[in-house]
Order: sequence, then C-alpha cells, then structure tokens
Amino acid sequence: MSRSELPVTRAHANGRSPTAALLVGLLITLATVVAYSWYISGQISGLRRLQTDLADRNRRDSLQLLRIQNDLNQLALAMRDMVDAAEPYPLIAWSTQFDRIRLDLDDALKREQEIAGARRPAEQSQYLAASVAQFWDAANRIFDLAGAGQEAEARAQIRLSLQARQAGISTAVARLLVQNNAAEEQTAQQVQDIHANVQRQVYRFLAATLTAIAATSLYLIRSNRRLFGQLAALSERRRELAQTLIATRESTLREISRELHDGFGQLLTAMGSMLGRAGRQAPEGSAMRGDLREIGEILQAALDNVRGLSQTLHPSILEELGLESTIKWYLSTVEKQLGIQVAYERSGPAVTVDATTGIQVYRVLQEAVRNVARHAGETHASVRLRCDATGLELEVQDRGRGLEPDSARHGLGLVAMRERAELLGGTIEFVTPHDGGTLVRLRVPIRLPATPS
Repeated sequence: MSRSELPVTRAHANGRSPTAALLVGLLITLATVVAYSWYISGQISGLRRLQTDLADRNRRDSLQLLRIQNDLNQLALAMRDMVDAAEPYPLIAWSTQFDRIRLDLDDALKREQEIAGARRPAEQSQYLAASVAQFWDAANRIFDLAGAGQEAEARAQIRLSLQARQAGISTAVARLLVQNNAAEEQTAQQVQDIHANVQRQVYRFLAATLTAIAATSLYLIRSNRRLFGQLAALSERRRELAQTLIATRESTLREISRELHDGFGQLLTAMGSMLGRAGRQAPEGSAMRGDLREIGEILQAALDNVRGLSQTLHPSILEELGLESTIKWYLSTVEKQLGIQVAYERSGPAVTVDATTGIQVYRVLQEAVRNVARHAGETHASVRLRCDATGLELEVQDRGRGLEPDSARHGLGLVAMRERAELLGGTIEFVTPHDGGTLVRLRVPIRLPATPS
C-alpha cells in the first residue's frame, strides 16, 4: 500500500455513521409534522362540519324550498285560470292537477323538514305545516262545491280564501329562503376566516420545514461524499454480475439451440423419412397415402419451425460463416418476422471476429431492430456496418417517433445493449438525429487480420 492511500483508509475506518444525527433530525421533523397535522386536521374537521352542517344543508334546504315555491306558483297559475269566467273547463276538471301538485308538495315539505331539523324554530315549521293543511282543506271544500254544481260559489271561495292562503304560504317560504341565504353568507365568512388562519400556519410550517431540510441536507452532503466510493464499488460488482449473466444466458441459449437442431431436428427428419417410405408403399390413390402425405407436410412445417427457433436462440451460421454472413441472413428474415424493411450497407475491409464478439454484436443488432418494430412506428430502417483500423462500427437508424425521455436510461433492452458493449470494451450511443428518429451506434475495438506482404 502506498503512503498516499493511508489517510484515505484511516478516514474511512474512523468515519462516524450519520445515522444518529439523521435520526435526531428526523424526530424533530416528524414532531413538527405531527403537531402541524394535528392542527390542520382540527381546522379541516371544523371546516368540514361547517360545510356539511351548514353550507351543504342550507343548499339542500334551499333547493327544497325552491321546489315548494315552484309548486305554489303552479297552484297560483291554476287558480288564476279557475276564476277566469272565460275558461271553458268546469272547476272539477282541475282536481287532477291539484292532486299531482299536492303529492309533489307534500314530498318536498317532508324532505325540507328532514333537512332543516332542529335548526329551525318549531313555530316556523308548525306554521308552515298548518298553513299547507288549511290550504288543502279549503281546496277540498271548493271542489266539493264544484262537484255539487255550485261553480259560482266555488270561484268566490277561491278568490276570497284559497288565493290568500296560497299567498301566505309563498310569503312564509320566501322568508325561509332569505334566512337560508343569510346563513350561507355567514358560513362563507367563517370558511374564509378558517382558510386565512390555515394559510398563515402553512407559511410558518414551511419555514420550519425548510430550515430542518437545509440543516439535514448540509449534513447529508458531507456524509454522502464518504459513501460514493462504496457505491462505485457496488456498481462495478453489479456490472460484473450483469456481464456474467449475459455470458451465462448466451451459453444456455447455445446449448438449447444445439439440442433443438441436433436432437429434436434429427428426430423429426427421421420421422419424415419413415413417413416417406410408408407413403411410397401405400397404394397409389389410396386414402392412406393422402393422409401420410398430409402428415409429412405437417412434420416438415414442424421441422422448419424447430430450425427457425434454433437459429433464433443461437444462429449456428455465426460459427460457420462469421458475423457478416449472420447479419445478412438475419436481415433477410426481418421483413417476414417483424414486418419492417431494412436497407443494409457494408463498408471497409472484411474482418474476422471471435465467437464472443460476434454473438454480442448480433444481439445488439437484434434488440435495435426489434425496438424499431415495437416502438418507432416505422416500417423502414437502415443498418450500416463499417470496419476500419480502429475497429467495428454498427449503426441501426429509423425515422420513427424517436426515444422517449429517460428511455435510454431505464429500458431493459437498452440497458442490456449497454452491458454487451461494455463486455466487449466498446461503446454504444442512442442518438436522436436532427431529422428525427433514432440512431443506435455501437463501436467495438477489434484486431484486424494482418495483410500479407
């Protein structure tokens, strides 16, 4: 260990944990929050009681009073038409309308009484109920006179008694509406006072909270500087784990691909050969020969699917013909599999890369092309492969909707591409060109083969 490393190690060993000071600050902050919350809860509860017991109740009471007033207005209009000598209808014909209005009026009075409750003096409620009952008694007597053929006497009673009773009830209802409006204004003033008081307390609470936050933040800045080294070490371990997982995944996919191709694929091939021999032995034109031929076609489709799945898991062409041939083969299948057309450009000298580099570059290409199909909203893409003295560069570009904010940081597929690039000692970029879309650029350092002299 060098002399310059000793102070750092000693400071790290003797550093005190910030837990105790942070707990004290947390307790103070929590106590402030609890006290403030208790106060605000009391204020809000009082405000809720005001709004529920007074404002909302007054509003609903006023609605019922307006409903009562509307029924009374309908009765007034009906009585005006009843006393009109030019009206062709007999008075008894109005009884149906009176019954309908009476049902609605009684329901409105009942609801209004339930809402008003004990807030209203008993004298007012009794007066209103008695006035309505007297009105209906008088109306019943008038319709009895009309039913007995005494139309003139009934009209006279309407003018003398019934209209006056209706006017008295309307006046009482109007008086109740005025009282409700006054109560609503008083409630509104109380609500404003509570809001103003709560606002002042909020400002005080914010000031105290900001002070506590500032003190805690200064202490955290000092403490966090000590923790960054540990976080960097943990990040490096995470990166090593991710790269190990990627290598393990590729190894597993390679084994599964071989098993599908060599084991299950050969089994399907043998079964196809046996079906072919059985079909040739069956009589020409027989049903069995047709069934065997159909089974053979299904078997061939299954074999093609197995081979396609094997190539998808791990392309054997990568070991046989190299990276460039694998890229050409993959891009030839993209339109059928993903529904996008890809323009491919190749420049620079031909290079030979090892299997590890080849599979990682191939996986980056796969993920980038799939992202175009899934997220870009575009059916065309460009793939460019360049090789020079510095290494290999792969670009995948589209003219779609582009990257969303923070997608390059948090997307699992993009994170995997970053890890693969780091595994090869290269770099990867996610760029939004000036003309829109997305450009994925992978650079991998490789050693070019020596040119023979």
